[in-house]
Amino acid sequence: MASQSTGRPRRSRGGSRRRGGGGDRPNRQSSAAKAPAKQSFWQKITAFFSPDASPATASRTSDSSSNDSRRNGATTKSAEPSRSSRKPESIAVTTPRLYVGNLSFDATESDLFELFNGVGAVQNAEVVTYKHNQRSKGFAFVQMQTVEEAQRAVTELHDKDFLGRKLVVSGAKSTDHQSND
Repeated sequence: MASQSTGRPRRSRGGSRRRGGGGDRPNRQSSAAKAPAKQSFWQKITAFFSPDASPATASRTSDSSSNDSRRNGATTKSAEPSRSSRKPESIAVTTPRLYVGNLSFDATESDLFELFNGVGAVQNAEVVTYKHNQRSKGFAFVQMQTVEEAQRAVTELHDKDFLGRKLVVSGAKSTDHQSND
């Protein structure tokens, strides 16, 4: 109690020390250089679960830690690059039946019929749909009259914008679904 009854007025906590007063505390610049950089929430989480969670590895930048995590086989959501789209398999056109992929969900069979009729004579256009709600799956099959017209349709319509998406047009894989000639 004797320490409180000194004649000096009380200062607020941290008073002149915050304004650059000397004292025993080292200045902020030297302590900031020694202290690791502040980590984000996700960096703390990944550092906790990584196999080599030590203070030295936790203070690395996100680039080097993501490289280390890829080497160790672990990937984090922030370290993953954006998912690249898979290139469709290029099928040679040997039949008049064509596969049309990356199709807008709003596209109808009549839209496809009109589009492919500009290239050649179309026998049939069929948008593949889910059975339970009849919503498009995003691809279709188009049956042309001849193989030559089908080849011309691939060269002219592949990577063409149609209803806001670039079409993927190639020969159809299976020969199970053949025309009724």
